[in-house]
Amino acid sequence: MKNKSQTIRKIVGYLNNPDEDGGFWLPNIQRPFVWGEEQICRLFDSILREYPISTLLIWKTTSGIRRRKFIDNWSTKLKLSTFYVPEDTKRKCLVLDGQQRLQSLYIGLSGSFSGGELHFDVLSGTASLPDDIKYRFEFRPSATTVFPWVKFKDLVFTTRRKRELIQDIETRAGRILTDDEKDKIEGNLDLVDRTFKMDESVTYQELDSIDNPDLYTEDDVVEVFIRANSGGTKLEKSDLLFSLLNASWDVADSRMEELLEDLNQHGFAFDRDFVLKTCLVLLNQGAQYEVSKFRKPGVREDIEAKWDDLSASIKAVVDFIRSKTYIQCDKALASYLALIPLVYVRHHYPSAWASAKNIDTFLVRTLLAGAFSGQSDRIIDALVKRFKEIERFDADEGYAVIRSQNRSLELTTDRFFEMGYGSKTIHLILNLWYPVFSHTPAYDNNLPQVDHMFPQSRLKAVKIPSPETGRPVMKYRDDARNQLANCMLLTRAENGAGGKGDTPPANWFKDKDDDYFKLHLIPKDPALWEMDRFEDFIAERKKLIADKFSWLIV
Repeated sequence: MKNKSQTIRKIVGYLNNPDEDGGFWLPNIQRPFVWGEEQICRLFDSILREYPISTLLIWKTTSGIRRRKFIDNWSTKLKLSTFYVPEDTKRKCLVLDGQQRLQSLYIGLSGSFSGGELHFDVLSGTASLPDDIKYRFEFRPSATTVFPWVKFKDLVFTTRRKRELIQDIETRAGRILTDDEKDKIEGNLDLVDRTFKMDESVTYQELDSIDNPDLYTEDDVVEVFIRANSGGTKLEKSDLLFSLLNASWDVADSRMEELLEDLNQHGFAFDRDFVLKTCLVLLNQGAQYEVSKFRKPGVREDIEAKWDDLSASIKAVVDFIRSKTYIQCDKALASYLALIPLVYVRHHYPSAWASAKNIDTFLVRTLLAGAFSGQSDRIIDALVKRFKEIERFDADEGYAVIRSQNRSLELTTDRFFEMGYGSKTIHLILNLWYPVFSHTPAYDNNLPQVDHMFPQSRLKAVKIPSPETGRPVMKYRDDARNQLANCMLLTRAENGAGGKGDTPPANWFKDKDDDYFKLHLIPKDPALWEMDRFEDFIAERKKLIADKFSWLIV
């Protein structure tokens, strides 16, 4: 990685300029410009105060990734598509991090914001509350702007001497300036020269894929995108990959959004990463999520040509999951990747899919066992390979494949009861436990909430002497309070204002009927409901839970 520095005036000259080492451009991965007038003006104030403005990250490449120009005359009504540059393999520098700062500099020094040009109060220089602005900047219409406001770009890009500039400012003022005013203006002009023209205050790190193609591959740059932060918004891998697809398929954005809206209408959280990864698997490109696959001849074209069938297969499996299993929302689906082998079977062998058995059991066991946690690409590829060989879904064959990858599918009693409050799988367990919550409209309009039977606040208040110091310490730690046997599922109304809250179990259970005890697997002995019988209550409730899930626990 190369570290470089340049003056602001020089760096602005790089933007959209192919004669300057190919020019600086914005890759399509970048979000739209979001800064407002105040943020831009604060940036210029910071520069004159000689505050650091952070390091930029630049990717020098000949990649054909779709890119766009920096915008000089900014307006909220602009369409980004207007500024796209045709794909090419020419030398270029793509801005990975620093869009908001560079775009702000370009607007202020080369363009306008909503019709107004950036003006500088040449008499400013004293910090003032409440905004703590020292050097005043505003976007103003040039024709009606009067002293002490001066168009800032005329100061930065002028070749005139300082004395001439001061004389011109005095003429515009329409009066003789005082000596103090002239001193203030002269000092500010010196400051502008130093911070914008002389100091190499813009530092940028350069990933050079031209001179170092092996060191900075496209996949390396993807990771940079993922880890970089632009304007506080974390960039995702799908942003870059989707930009490749979008470059050749103009309606990719709208088709993707239509699909995601359909998939997520009932509480799921599918994203572009899942869809793009699934498309690669369905096209027999493997589960590994790489830029190079989207560069392979025919892959992007296949996604576009087969989109209707690909998306239909994804929707069919999600519809099946929602209607035929107890997985009804995002919280109950611990790994979305578990669905990809199923989508493969549905897509390539629809007749066999229609008669497949034990899909729900397969999903439950693999999700609870964490079969798709961690590095799951190998598992997905192995399952797809086997289902492709037998041309159907088979749960037992799937289990055998997973075990061959050194993944355990056995749920011991200890392992089962470790899935407590806050775990990735507790909602799936509770969905199996409480099927009444698994059907519309209950789930759509009254999302259930996990609640502690013995309230957290009351358990935290129980103290015992520390064996080391003798001082009072909390008796029940997180693992005890949050264990599965202390959890129940309540409706939002039951758990909300005026509901259970921190009500002691003895008070909450006293007026409940047998159906309530049966639903929640509550020991019926009232003596166990007292706060000082917490451990005894848990022991008895574990027996009831283990009996209910005996089909699952080994």
